[in-house]
Amino acid sequence: MAHSYSHLYGIPITMFRFFTVYGPWGRPDMALFKFTKHILEGKTIEIYNHGKMRRDFTNIFDLVEAINLIIDIVPEIPSLRRKTNKRDSISDVAPYRIINIGNSKPTNLMDYISELEKALGITANKNFLGMQMGDVKETSSNTDLLFALTGFKAKKSIQNGIIEFVEWYKSYYNY
Repeated sequence: MAHSYSHLYGIPITMFRFFTVYGPWGRPDMALFKFTKHILEGKTIEIYNHGKMRRDFTNIFDLVEAINLIIDIVPEIPSLRRKTNKRDSISDVAPYRIINIGNSKPTNLMDYISELEKALGITANKNFLGMQMGDVKETSSNTDLLFALTGFKAKKSIQNGIIEFVEWYKSYYNY
């Protein structure tokens, strides 16, 4: 629909595709929030596909920085374009593109949980379950276009991102 409007009315549109965003002020239904809450309360965490998952975890601060860099890079109307970038997802008929914002370094879920356990100083009680319907085993972003347009690559390591999240979580929720 966005592509159609862009084409019909010449409205420049950039769509963002986010990859497993985590960090302070995030959604409490996401894994890091649920895992942290359950571990701190001594409850069991549920781990799907027996932990054989990989996610392209993207820290919220990297996401915000990327958006700030992209916000002024407006897709041009096809007839006005000067140069085509081979990596660009820009439409041939509209000022429309899709940009992935991710870390581009998929992490094993069990390594992610291990980093959380280290940051909390608590070993989680784990319940390993089968794969959830509709879920995927791995996500991985190709951020070549993001880099080509802005020079940006995600900087925050999983270790530092989780440590910062745990500090924020404990402060915010008074642990």
